[in-house]
Amino acid sequence: MEKDFLILKRASASRTSGQWKEDDYDVLADGVVVGRIYGDASASTPPELRCFWSILEVIPDIKTHGHAATREAAMAAFANNSWWRE
Repeated sequence: MEKDFLILKRASASRTSGQWKEDDYDVLADGVVVGRIYGDASASTPPELRCFWSILEVIPDIKTHGHAATREAAMAAFANNSWWRE
């Protein structure tokens, strides 16, 4: 069954552990957490690397993490991987 879309959900609303940053999101597909996107606005982080994205699953031959300048660009990079549609 093909998944139609990915949803961002604030980690504070998604995780009960209390371990999240202010700009921290879980990525959900069909209601299941499949990854994470969070911001790193520290002074030492270059602007083009301010958002980190990662897929929770290790998938051979698929890029499972990376950096982007914005949360939107990180989401696009995350969604650009075809694994989640399978």
